[in-house]
Amino acid sequence: MLDRIDLFKTTFALARHSGARQATIAENIANADTPGYKAKDLQPFSASAATTKDASQIMVATRSGHLAGAHQASPINIIEARGRSTNPNENSVSLQEEMLFAVEAKRGHDRALAIYKSGLRILRSSLGAK
Repeated sequence: MLDRIDLFKTTFALARHSGARQATIAENIANADTPGYKAKDLQPFSASAATTKDASQIMVATRSGHLAGAHQASPINIIEARGRSTNPNENSVSLQEEMLFAVEAKRGHDRALAIYKSGLRILRSSLGAK
């Protein structure tokens, strides 16, 4: 049932994106001393959500006053994050930057969980459940 509600689809996509970003950042940190390693990252969620072409995932206006938009997750595309090498071993991983990106990814995941919980609370109260 929850997979038919656009709010839950979007929060699932955000949580999925944040989890994949955390994994990519962890891979970068693990390869911080690997010679020639290029740091990776994901496109921002807003950019990946805006380019979704999956018709089953697109929000649809049910009334003339509603706005229609595509706010769903696309397949996760890993991109090269930083081009220039500043380390002696010729890789582009900066542990300080990766820690900042990890905090940002955690915030995105926490935001998705908060929205999901809020949506469940609203759904439960509309059904009369506690």
